[in-house]
Amino acid sequence: MSEQKKTTYPGGFDAIVAQMETRMAPFTYGPGEALPPLDVDFQPLKQKRMDSAAPELGKSSSTYARKYRELAGEFDSEPALLHLHGLLVANLRRDDQPPHTAQLFLRLWAEEADYLIAHLDARWLVSAVTTFGDHGQTELQRSLGQSLSVLFGMMKLYETERLFSGSAPDQAFAWKRKSAKQLAMQMDAYAITGGGLDINMLGRLWQEADRDEVIRPLVQRLLSLLIEDDKTVFRRLRTMRSRKEKQRAAGATPETKKKRNPVPVPASRQITDPARLRWGTVSLVKAPLDAILRFAAHNLDLGAHRVHIYLDDPEPATVAALSRHPRIEVTACDVAYWAAQKKDRMDSHRMRQVWVATQAYYDTDCHWLAHIDVDEFLLPQRSMAEHLARAEPDKIAIRLTSAEQMAGQAEEVFKLTPRAVGRPASVLEDIYPTFGLHLRGGFISHIEGKLFVRTGVEGMRFGIHAIHWQGEPATNIEEMPGIYVGHAHAPTWQQFIADLEFRMTDGSYRKVAGKDRFRFGDVVDFLIENEGEEGLRTLYQEVCTLTPNLAQKLGENGMLLDYPLRLEEKISRVFGPYLEGR
Repeated sequence: MSEQKKTTYPGGFDAIVAQMETRMAPFTYGPGEALPPLDVDFQPLKQKRMDSAAPELGKSSSTYARKYRELAGEFDSEPALLHLHGLLVANLRRDDQPPHTAQLFLRLWAEEADYLIAHLDARWLVSAVTTFGDHGQTELQRSLGQSLSVLFGMMKLYETERLFSGSAPDQAFAWKRKSAKQLAMQMDAYAITGGGLDINMLGRLWQEADRDEVIRPLVQRLLSLLIEDDKTVFRRLRTMRSRKEKQRAAGATPETKKKRNPVPVPASRQITDPARLRWGTVSLVKAPLDAILRFAAHNLDLGAHRVHIYLDDPEPATVAALSRHPRIEVTACDVAYWAAQKKDRMDSHRMRQVWVATQAYYDTDCHWLAHIDVDEFLLPQRSMAEHLARAEPDKIAIRLTSAEQMAGQAEEVFKLTPRAVGRPASVLEDIYPTFGLHLRGGFISHIEGKLFVRTGVEGMRFGIHAIHWQGEPATNIEEMPGIYVGHAHAPTWQQFIADLEFRMTDGSYRKVAGKDRFRFGDVVDFLIENEGEEGLRTLYQEVCTLTPNLAQKLGENGMLLDYPLRLEEKISRVFGPYLEGR
């Protein structure tokens, strides 16, 4: 293999620039040939019609004359003002031109924008905005002109290549024809069904144009033509999105639609008096004793009647310590435990979670039971019993909204998803500039929340984020505001790295067989492969660490939840003499 790196353009950018400059030589003008003066009256030029023969130039062979005749042929029988506009654009594309050329071009658009837009086709409007990119009077005019020049230039390139695909310009590709997941330069593919790249790009250009009266009509006319044309990538992607949405809607048939499956609520569980209501939690735990104590102390301090702890890898000392408290129900999931079950010990941690949670559902003496993990903390805005007592009597469960703990604070601070506070998902790009487009809700953990479920119903089975009754998902679940489940998913960088391997293989980051949906694990894979630990640190710093800038952005969007847990205080208060000598 040659040591010289291969390039699309032999000679690299030296050759590119040299070739570009060969077409930039200024026009030569013959005797008596000149552009109209800066103060030319535009009105007569609207009435005058061009003659393709351009007799006014005689036999001149100057390069200006050749361009003049070329444009006269294009604008034959059209108003001379359009011909003048073409001459100005052509001159301004060269390295040099008569001193007043740019001023005359800008004056023409300042005074005759409506006329030009009404009479010039889209090709000439694109040429005009490109000219603004090089010769605009203000920085905003130049910035907008350059942005639209790149936009339409790239469109011309890829639309030309598409001609060889065999598909008509207005024909959207079929979903099943996707050939690869990776784009050039390691870019992630645009999310057709949920991405906002097109909206943000076009919307910002439209808004920026509003700030300049001269270029505004031109830019907004071009953008309007763009979204009205049915032969662009924007229309094709929108068509693909619409088809997918229709497929999903059409798929909501009696066979595939989420069936209504309301679970009947026993009268004995319709308790509206908080003083009479008993609630508890169930968790399959594999964690150090200190972590379990913090979790249990928090729930007991909130008023839990029962905390069911199933130890996935039980140690006698941990079993003994937890068993001392009368409201903690400890189950050691050892060999003897699994030998007594109807099924052998499952390989999947999630399946073991579901199994023990369902067992606790039938064994507990609580009216309500929440299936939560040892790193999840209930964050009620009033007493937990008051929240549960307010549940609608026909609801079998309430959903706890997800919150994710932030790193870098002495006291606990959590963040919420945009949806949880009624904000659009598009704010994520501003809050997390690098990773916002790739994270569901801006979280690295789950956003589905967890359930508090009424007990006393036969045929119930717990899931991770759902419950099933008689083999189907239960549907009468209440979304209750003001109560969150705070996930201490990665409270420190060290914890994030320590848990990463398990989460990638067996936990929440794992790739689900048969599903191609982009997941957080794909982000991690990409960063590890391309940037190593430094890439992961960048992710953790931007998304998980509460810097002053991130705190401000989250606060402005109502997505910041300050909820100090004070767990060590709760351990002392709750356990007291039960843990002497700890």
